[in-house]
Amino acid sequence: MSEPTPYEKLGVNDEASFEEVRDARDRLLREHEGDESQQEAIELAYDAILMDRLRARKEGKIAVPDRIRYPERLSTAIPAALQNNAQRRAPSWLSKLLDTPKQKDIYISLGVFAGLGAVSFFVSAATTWLSFGLIASVYLLTRKENRFGRALLISLSGITIGVLLAALTNQVLVLSRLVGDGFFPSSIQMVIILLVMWLHACFLK
Repeated sequence: MSEPTPYEKLGVNDEASFEEVRDARDRLLREHEGDESQQEAIELAYDAILMDRLRARKEGKIAVPDRIRYPERLSTAIPAALQNNAQRRAPSWLSKLLDTPKQKDIYISLGVFAGLGAVSFFVSAATTWLSFGLIASVYLLTRKENRFGRALLISLSGITIGVLLAALTNQVLVLSRLVGDGFFPSSIQMVIILLVMWLHACFLK
């Protein structure tokens, strides 16, 4: 039985778009999370497809998007030692924690939290907006990995860090005599908390 091609390993055909190939790679990496040998095979298949597309482009067979032409520049402009350093992957724990959301998902999550922040300027109800923010964060994170417990933990950490930053900001404002004493002198602190929660919900997984 012949060795499967890189396209077959990723489950796409040789006419698949760059986005389809990338999405297939990301999906398989998530499915084989924790299996380093499988993840390495997936990355190798993805790299092989990119190189195949670049060769085809040089031969004038296809047009490759600008965003994946960088290997040509790297091979001519960067010494081999630096190329090896650039190809080093991020630590596995970091790659499992960070997410690279699509532009559409960024706009959706930003719209949700920006809306909550805007409303908090007109209606002072900290507990209510924190509750809505928590629900939104848990929902957005659960959509990515379908792991409710992890989503809840990340969302709670976002609230905790946001509250700490808000409290610190409040103390700075009090010491500067810009506001009176009290934990929530204005909606500025609520916006800070929601901003931190949005960063957690959007760029973590």
